[in-house]
Amino acid sequence: QASLVQHGLTAPSSHVALPQDAAAWARTLDDARTAGHEWVVVPWVDASLRRTPDDWRRLAERMNRLGARAQGAGLRFAYHNRDVELVRSGDSTPFDVLLAQTDPALVSFEMDVYWLAKAGADPLAYLAGHAGRFPMLHLADATAAPERRMVDVGKGTIDFAAVLRRAREDGARYAFVKHDEPANPLASARASYHGVERLSY
Repeated sequence: QASLVQHGLTAPSSHVALPQDAAAWARTLDDARTAGHEWVVVPWVDASLRRTPDDWRRLAERMNRLGARAQGAGLRFAYHNRDVELVRSGDSTPFDVLLAQTDPALVSFEMDVYWLAKAGADPLAYLAGHAGRFPMLHLADATAAPERRMVDVGKGTIDFAAVLRRAREDGARYAFVKHDEPANPLASARASYHGVERLSY
């Protein structure tokens, strides 16, 4: 935290592993407080834990427990989506299950706009249908279907002005530009930052 302060930076959130047990979660929360985070965000669940709809329901229950522990430590818990949560099973998706079966007071979501678009989902529909659940967003652009390759913000097809306008109306607090496999990380971050800066929302 001292290094962040020295450089005029803050780190409101961090991606952390789904903990193996309560002791591991306690260590994660301690580390998050030391770094000055507000949020601890789980960005991925191993495939062995999410094979069936019942697995996703159990994960929702587990997230509620993690969220309660985080809240008790003065932090907030969130889950970050990729595209696997958007694979439809019957009339719903795992993402729908998580949103429906987690307690909004304990569990929030960090919407990865790119991965929703990659899966063919509509970020605006999720923002409109689940008010208050997305205080954070990850922003990377997508080329046109069917490839939907990840590119810097402003170099693809996502209407980020509309997404950010709706998210801000909904009370979103943070939007982070990202790229999973940039050729030049700093240049990519700079390009996406300026891509957002040029938007009118």
